[in-house]
Amino acid sequence: MRRFSNPILNGFYPDPSAIRVGEDYYLVASSFEYFPGVPIFHSKDLVHWRQIGHVLDRASQLDLDGIRPSRGIWAPTLRYHNGVFYMITTFVDNETECRNFYVTATDPAGSWSEPVWLDDAPGIDPSLLFDDDGKVYYTGNRVPPEGQLYLKEMDIWLQELDLKSGKLIGPKTSLWRGALKVAHAQEGPHLYKVNGLYYLMIAEGGTGHTHAITIARSASPTGPYEGYKGNPILTHRHLGRGYPIVNVGHGELIETQKGDWWMVCLASRPYGGYYRNLGRETFLVPVAWEDGWPVVNPGKGIVELEGEAPDLPETPWPPAAARDDFDGPELAAGWNFIRTPRGDFWSLADHPGALRLRLKPDSVAKHENPAFVGRRQRHMSFRAATEMRFAPEKDGEKAGLVLLQNADFHYRLEYGRFDGALEIRLTERRRGEEKVLATAVFDGNALELGVEAHDQRYAFLWRKQGSSRWSTLCGEADGTLLSTDTAGGFTGAYIGMFAACEEAGSSVNYADFGWFDYEPAEI
Repeated sequence: MRRFSNPILNGFYPDPSAIRVGEDYYLVASSFEYFPGVPIFHSKDLVHWRQIGHVLDRASQLDLDGIRPSRGIWAPTLRYHNGVFYMITTFVDNETECRNFYVTATDPAGSWSEPVWLDDAPGIDPSLLFDDDGKVYYTGNRVPPEGQLYLKEMDIWLQELDLKSGKLIGPKTSLWRGALKVAHAQEGPHLYKVNGLYYLMIAEGGTGHTHAITIARSASPTGPYEGYKGNPILTHRHLGRGYPIVNVGHGELIETQKGDWWMVCLASRPYGGYYRNLGRETFLVPVAWEDGWPVVNPGKGIVELEGEAPDLPETPWPPAAARDDFDGPELAAGWNFIRTPRGDFWSLADHPGALRLRLKPDSVAKHENPAFVGRRQRHMSFRAATEMRFAPEKDGEKAGLVLLQNADFHYRLEYGRFDGALEIRLTERRRGEEKVLATAVFDGNALELGVEAHDQRYAFLWRKQGSSRWSTLCGEADGTLLSTDTAGGFTGAYIGMFAACEEAGSSVNYADFGWFDYEPAEI
């Protein structure tokens, strides 16, 4: 009996939506303020996933200028019909105004079309059902037409989508308000047709500890819908905050080519207390059908850290290299910018074999477009390091590593010129206030910077290039700074490289990063 480990996508990959096309599986996840948007993955066995790109990889598709942390792209849904892939999602601006759109492709690796924006499509978390009669149904959530009776009460609604015109047509129909009278934040609806019946599966209870998945069914896509008496079909809210997997919700049902059913869903793994630095991750759980209803992980009803693998040929991908030497023509798929990159601030060609970041006045501490390239923290304990060549010339010029939760909560391990002196600094930014935790004198232009995390204990290191010995700048930094439970929001922690200066036009300097290492570490 083959086993698998959860999560199947560790690190910040929330709101998973997955489909099967023949014997291939594809999955997308939310990306919020990061660019490119909507990472897309491929699998043959539902356990091993390989990123094949991003759905929204052009500025014309995704304008994130000025978007605050945890706004941007929420809860994509992936669908396939008649040779075409569809990704539909919500763009949330700074005032939480929601606009819904979809893009299409014949190859899931891209390229994807320009967005088709949908008028009069309120709410978030859109999904699509391609029915047998050729009709396409849009589902989403909205404030109830008659108004909310209680805080966060939402209405799941449906309308027909005309693909030829790219418009919603016909009446809007209210479908369901969730499983319980105390339900709130009804969202993430997916409509399925199974054995002639329509199943509406949603998330409710909010994205925190009380998150849950519930389901209803009907003989018609427009209802009326009968809620399952066994709801919620999946939650961990009753297990307590000490359980190793929490805030389970936002699921997607998948039928394999062998007729077995599975669910992908989001959840978090707190550590060092109730702190979730890794954000919301993607988990896999088996499903069986009894009396016309899905039963999640029969006999247990919970998501487990290990389980029996799907009855599919095991197909692992080659493991990702621990080191990125930046020697290719493009950045690897795991790298992101904060917001849509503007200006010619990065290059892999100017210094072949290095990532060059030109200093910008835009800061990771503001809602701007900084010279930043980063990747997700994907393990509770890890080691990361980079080689940097940088000669600070003016006060305020700095570059280095940043461990980022958001603009107001992060650590910067930076080398620069401060008040006329060359210095390596560890700067903590907490609630928007900055404190220098440690400094070291260094006068050179080639060094290595590193971080080691063991649970919530973070150590920041440096050494002169060519040296075999690391110096510890700070050995006991508090990692809980990087948790959403401290910083708020919906994202997981990032690790990246940055380069900055004080004022626009004040510098033509740059930093070259020769390589970046990341690997899990044993506690």
